[in-house]
Amino acid sequence: MSIETIVDFNTANTEAERFRPAPEKVLKGDPEQVIHNHYDSPCGQMNAGVWEGAVGQWTVKYTEHEYCEILQGVSVLRDGEGNAKTLRAGDRFVIPAGFEGTWEVLEACRKIYVVFEQKR
Repeated sequence: MSIETIVDFNTANTEAERFRPAPEKVLKGDPEQVIHNHYDSPCGQMNAGVWEGAVGQWTVKYTEHEYCEILQGVSVLRDGEGNAKTLRAGDRFVIPAGFEGTWEVLEACRKIYVVFEQKR
């Protein structure tokens, strides 16, 4: 492989994908989301890019492992028991597969993500 195969998020010209969580998952607000998925691995198990979320709250159930780095905004991740972790610019963390709870965006949020989906 050559240097041309390197994916540079700063220069990637990836089309935006806009979506919202399924209506039954939305708990409050209108959490429109936008992703720029800059990389999909040939095996189909990994992808990476930039995610943006509008103010709102929705339920989550992770089947994948996700590394996140918050670039801007404030979000709160809550588990099924109501324990909360506030996430701000500069925070870096991994959400393991199997996590269930809610994601709430308090201030429009932007993050880098790297997702790895386990084979079943």
